[in-house]
Amino acid sequence: MTSGNAKIKRLWISPGRPSGWAERYLTERLVKAEGDVDALVALHAQDLDPSGASHLLIAEELESAGRGDEAFAWAERGLRDCAAETYIDGRLVDYVCVRYAKAGRAAEAVAVRRDRFRLERSLAAYRQLRSAARAADCWEVERAAALATLEEDARREHGGSVLIDALLDDGDLDAAWREASCRADDRQRERLADLSRETRPAEALGVYLRLVERSKEPTGDRAYEHLARLLLGARDCHRVLGTEEVFGVYLAGLRTELKRRRKLMSILDRHRL
Repeated sequence: MTSGNAKIKRLWISPGRPSGWAERYLTERLVKAEGDVDALVALHAQDLDPSGASHLLIAEELESAGRGDEAFAWAERGLRDCAAETYIDGRLVDYVCVRYAKAGRAAEAVAVRRDRFRLERSLAAYRQLRSAARAADCWEVERAAALATLEEDARREHGGSVLIDALLDDGDLDAAWREASCRADDRQRERLADLSRETRPAEALGVYLRLVERSKEPTGDRAYEHLARLLLGARDCHRVLGTEEVFGVYLAGLRTELKRRRKLMSILDRHRL
């Protein structure tokens, strides 16, 4: 290393280092060029991001250098340091959980996913918890606790978006129908109807017909295609119920009502409606 480069490097690993991003970038480039992993770790460790992104960066550098145990220790430290944060870099969580799984520490991977789910309350976090818990053969217990958390959220917030999405994602249609009556939005109701045409045709039909009524006003190709999909769903329900003639009368009336919309008529024709 030249004396000039050494000076720049010392600036960053000393208490009085400069704070500009340009200086930091230059120092990082120099340290990487030299292959000085310890100096690179020290550089990143001086300015740890609260999301855990810096911990992950350090872990990746150490792992690339063949120092896997140290890398994993930094990643675990990142989870501890960021445990109270609402947002944590998902890549760090994935990094730790993948390595727990490879080490046969499935229960610890579940614990990490559970903690993140409690903070994030998202469908993605629920799916990740489910995957980890299934690998550890404890999904039944974890699912009950996770759904209880989402049910409490739904009662407190007078909503239930994530709860219903989770039930739909699990394929628990009976529970999803129970929750949908007072909490589902139109997107969720349509998804539920799509999944229930064969098993609950009358309930699914009711959803489709309500959504058709709400979809009469919007115009444009996208809106018309959506209306056609709703009508196809309604037709399927009538088929299962054995009431195709009723659907024929309904469709004829709808086409008469909206006959001035030529593009809609063309789209309905294309779908044989």
